[in-house]
Amino acid sequence: MIHGTVSDAGVPTITLSIAGQEWTATIDTGFNGYLELPETLRNTLNPQYIGQITSVLAGGQTIEEELYRVNFLFDGWMIPAEVTFVIDSEILIGTRLLQEYRLQIDFVRRTVVLERVIT
Repeated sequence: MIHGTVSDAGVPTITLSIAGQEWTATIDTGFNGYLELPETLRNTLNPQYIGQITSVLAGGQTIEEELYRVNFLFDGWMIPAEVTFVIDSEILIGTRLLQEYRLQIDFVRRTVVLERVIT
């Protein structure tokens, strides 16, 4: 189980440990991919190039991106995940990464809970 918080701006976040560093990651329910990671993490994750994809952003803008596969430690499990790398320092977690999880966001208490559901 992973516990997180809702920021002052109303953004649900959790903390991830990647390459020996703690990172704040935003849970983006409008993002149906796995992960968007900072370019600075590329070499630490040994990414395998998959190909080019077209992504549609929230405002309807489309962009071309390179898609990679990495083995990613999440909630104590090593999982294969598809990622894109961006110049930004922010991590976005998409709904595809959460497909085996129950997500609870309590905006009043400012808490986030991710619970793995085994079916």
